[in-house]
Amino acid sequence: MDESGDSGRPQPGAGGTDPGAAPDSGKPQRPAEPGGGLLMGRPFGVPVYVAPSWFVVAALITWVFGGQLERVLPELGGARYFVALFFAIAFYASVLVHELAHTVVALRYKLPVRRIQLQFFGGVSEIEKETETPGREFILAFVGPLLSLVLGGVFYGAMQFVEPGTVPGVLLAGLMISNLIVAAFNLLPGLPLDGGRMLRAIVWKITGKPMSGTIAAAWVGRGLAITVLIGLPLLTHTGTLGSANEEIGGVETVMDALLAAILAGIIWTGAGNSLRMARLREHLPDLRARALTRRAVPVESATPLSEALRRANEAGARALVVVDGQGVPKGVVREAAIAGVPEHRRPWVAVSGLAQDLNDGMRIPAELAGEALLDRLKATPATEYLVVEETGEIYGVLSTADVERAFVAAMARPGA
Repeated sequence: MDESGDSGRPQPGAGGTDPGAAPDSGKPQRPAEPGGGLLMGRPFGVPVYVAPSWFVVAALITWVFGGQLERVLPELGGARYFVALFFAIAFYASVLVHELAHTVVALRYKLPVRRIQLQFFGGVSEIEKETETPGREFILAFVGPLLSLVLGGVFYGAMQFVEPGTVPGVLLAGLMISNLIVAAFNLLPGLPLDGGRMLRAIVWKITGKPMSGTIAAAWVGRGLAITVLIGLPLLTHTGTLGSANEEIGGVETVMDALLAAILAGIIWTGAGNSLRMARLREHLPDLRARALTRRAVPVESATPLSEALRRANEAGARALVVVDGQGVPKGVVREAAIAGVPEHRRPWVAVSGLAQDLNDGMRIPAELAGEALLDRLKATPATEYLVVEETGEIYGVLSTADVERAFVAAMARPGA
């Protein structure tokens, strides 16, 4: 199953920042690697991870396919499980090609891709930004199933050059069928599947509103989840998927129901997440640096903390900026560091020892807003940022704690 899309979305304080952390060296940390399992490589500069859950499904595929090989090629004996393991690896290599198709198109459209992850029910391409037009959205979604269809055709063509009933013939037939199933399943018109993103693009094109497309595709996705939950066990029980009614036992029925429940849960959750993130993006323009900035007072580095706090209280400010003798800002005093100094020691502690040195990434234009603001915060993780006017004049200090609270407030609004 493919869930390519924007699951690596902007989040407040992303990059490992903890606004409530204890005092540290004051140096900004580098963004952590996205992680997500065993790193397999970086095609096109995008890390590819194999999640721990993949090993579970690989073992399951090996066991099931090995059982089928026992009926088709009984002469293999125990070696059938090595053949089945090869099939599991080859199948997920096909899934990786599917995901790389999304990645290549995303990079072509200058959309950053955080990572590709191979997991229990397929793969995920974590694309961090939305496409700008419905046409690009449609193409980005369609290339994955298209590549799976192409792979199915390639495996079918290769079958013409091998003997049926042999190991290569069975492997090629299995890979052809599995890729066609992946393509067909991902073309179902509901989020988080590729077909859901295609439906979203169509509704977006018709209405001119990306949110309308997301709502339609997400609710269709929830409908698909219910259909899978109820329909998959029924299809198996009635023998529609290939087993005669009398051959279906209690264990098979339970396994089919469990598989349907897991698959339906993934689809339902993915549809809901897509809807929530789309609604959050509606509120992103409300996240403005100017509106979220705390008023700050400038203090020189040798100023005692108690005196600096007195000046801030008199001015009605909630932040301190360390400046040199010419008034040029050099650092921002961290709120967490202030809280870590007992009140009786504050007259003896200089603000310079509690400040985080400023770099270019920590200087935020006061007019920055929405996703551009979040991108800036993610690029340079810190707990506080200096907000400046176009003239370079100090406007105040932006705390990631305030950004996080603004996110929570946005998500709490009706319809979010």
